[in-house]
Amino acid sequence: MVKGSKKGKSSQPKDVEMKDVAKKDEVKEVKDAVKPPPEKVEKTPKDDFKEHLRLIDRAVTTKEPRHLLRVVRSLPSTRKKLTAENLREFITLLYNGRESMDSANKEMLLSFVEEPMEVSTKKETVSSTPSRQTKVPRIPETDIYVHLLVLIHVIDKGSRTDAAKLSTAIISKLVAHNRRSLDVLAAKCYFYYSRAYELCDRLEEVRSILHSRLRTATLNHDLETQAMLLNLLLRNYLHYNLYEQAEKLASKTSFPEASSNNDWARYLYYTGRIKAIQLDYSEAHRTLLSALRKAPQSTAVGFKQTVTKLLVVVELLLGEIPERAQFKKDSMRAALRPYFELTQAVRTGDLKLFNENLEKHGEVFRSDRMYTLILRVRHNVIKTGVRQISVGYSRIALMDVAKKLQLDSAEEAEFIIAKAIKDGVIEAEINHEQAYVRTQDTTDVYATREPQKAFHGRIEFCLDIYRNSVMAMRFPPKSYHANLESAEERRERELQDIEFAKEVAEEDDEFP
Repeated sequence: MVKGSKKGKSSQPKDVEMKDVAKKDEVKEVKDAVKPPPEKVEKTPKDDFKEHLRLIDRAVTTKEPRHLLRVVRSLPSTRKKLTAENLREFITLLYNGRESMDSANKEMLLSFVEEPMEVSTKKETVSSTPSRQTKVPRIPETDIYVHLLVLIHVIDKGSRTDAAKLSTAIISKLVAHNRRSLDVLAAKCYFYYSRAYELCDRLEEVRSILHSRLRTATLNHDLETQAMLLNLLLRNYLHYNLYEQAEKLASKTSFPEASSNNDWARYLYYTGRIKAIQLDYSEAHRTLLSALRKAPQSTAVGFKQTVTKLLVVVELLLGEIPERAQFKKDSMRAALRPYFELTQAVRTGDLKLFNENLEKHGEVFRSDRMYTLILRVRHNVIKTGVRQISVGYSRIALMDVAKKLQLDSAEEAEFIIAKAIKDGVIEAEINHEQAYVRTQDTTDVYATREPQKAFHGRIEFCLDIYRNSVMAMRFPPKSYHANLESAEERRERELQDIEFAKEVAEEDDEFP
């Protein structure tokens, strides 16, 4: 009993120690939970540049372009971080050898980059001496990538002449290397090459080069470059109002189906503009709607504004009134204000208001390259006004029509009304001797043959569906019919089934 009591006394301190350890663990967990999460260390532009170079090297060695696509997709974020000091550091890091080609490239690129304002000489010496531990891949792809970054910086800086000079040097390098691993980067280089010459207003100088590179890209099945060059050539033609050449290019070539949505959106916008100029408004409306659907939903606000402006004008030319909701969007309200006022004039058929808006916003329409198309809308305004006059008056003089429509003479009003009658806009007759218009009463549609024609068309549609479904049916082969029983055998089998059923019924009667 004494021994047992000693054991009981010795076990109590152990329980206290266990409770203290448990309390300490709980306090430690609470402190860990209260601690703020570790801050994320942002990567410097130099780290991003090294990562991009490693991805480019991996894409070349493994022959997988997806790594290079990651680098190209990150160009917008890289563009925001480009400064003269960062570019000098990138150039020094890449061209750190003693070869003559390295020194030539280094001197040429540094000549396009501004000198940093406040940089100590000690820092320059440190940045100019390359580290032995950093291993930067030296391949043509990295060379083209650094040249592309410098070109983007020069364009953002506003040096148009230097941008054209540097872009020409990059295209010469692309042609000299002629490597399939450069396809993804080549598409971006051609884009900024055309953009640099467009800013210098020398866009016609690059047309022959773009044509030759398009032929090479088509033969090499380089879909990325092919789509980019097609869009650049269409933009080149439309810039100089060469709509016939642009239409021939679009009809003689086929846009790659596997292209990105951004390239498809640009192509559909260019083709929609061509169709609108060539009076094919229905096709232009379809392609412009597709361009809006293909465009990015959260970004590319400027592109969507341009497409929406053209779409509004095309809908007005089709005789439709655009929906009011698209003018109320926050991103579209200020840009579409002139087009909203134009739509109001077309909806009311007020030619005076239309002319006032055309004079008020003429510079905006010219800068948007819509002035020629908007002049065609004037005919639709007159049509709307003629329709309203025919509804309000059963007989009206041609001089009064000219005054209401703001026309110069009664003869012009007579010609316009005659055209409206021919097009089926109104039902009326013109009295040339007494110079007035008499509108005819609208007849009951159900008293004509129109309902019968519509019903006949629906029946034909249903019969066509039935005929096509019968033709698409599959029947069993003829050998299947040979195994089927004949009519006499079927009758005998049915008689046997009837006799068997009678026998079963008699047995049930015998054993209730």
